[in-house]
Amino acid sequence: MKKILVLLAMVAVLPAIGQNDPAAKALLDKVSKKFKGLTTVQGNYSLTVTTRAGKPAGKKSGQIFVKGQKYKITEQSLTILCDGKKMWKYEPAANEVTVSAVDNSSQTITPQKLFTNFYDKDFLYKLNGPVTVAGKKLQEIEMTPTDKRKSFFKVYVYIDEAQSMIVSSKVYENSGNVYNYSISGLKTNVALADNLFVFDKAKYPGVEEIQQ
Repeated sequence: MKKILVLLAMVAVLPAIGQNDPAAKALLDKVSKKFKGLTTVQGNYSLTVTTRAGKPAGKKSGQIFVKGQKYKITEQSLTILCDGKKMWKYEPAANEVTVSAVDNSSQTITPQKLFTNFYDKDFLYKLNGPVTVAGKKLQEIEMTPTDKRKSFFKVYVYIDEAQSMIVSSKVYENSGNVYNYSISGLKTNVALADNLFVFDKAKYPGVEEIQQ
């Protein structure tokens, strides 16, 4: 999975140009504070893609594990591991792993950034209010990237206000595709060993290693 995290509309007044909705910021700040206070997070995620015409264009699902700056993302065709310093991308079909140093630039998306204060620098945002998704009441925040060169023009984030957690998001690409992300089965502050986030070559006989 090249782009993670995360996740799955009401009428509102747009904030003044260049300004953000204080109610949306307060809610996003609350989510960020909650995530930063957790020692670990794990859960299931799913991604569905639809075309401009609303036709299915793909579906993926897997698991995500986060511990500090470490994370692991697994799906059928790819596993990504990061121990905070190195990153491994393992493709089972090719029995191939690509190894690279962690890129800490602002252009790099990580699970940690998706759940914390990524929004202040990169987006204008407003709170649209409560919506019901799969029978559950959530708060919808509409986000517009400040950099118009991005491959997407709109993101909707859905927050469980009681838990102060992002549970789904919807990304609208310039191509017309819509990416629907959702997270379920969240568990927090569970014991996760550090070696969970390191690629162990011994477990993959004959694996080809590519250094970047």
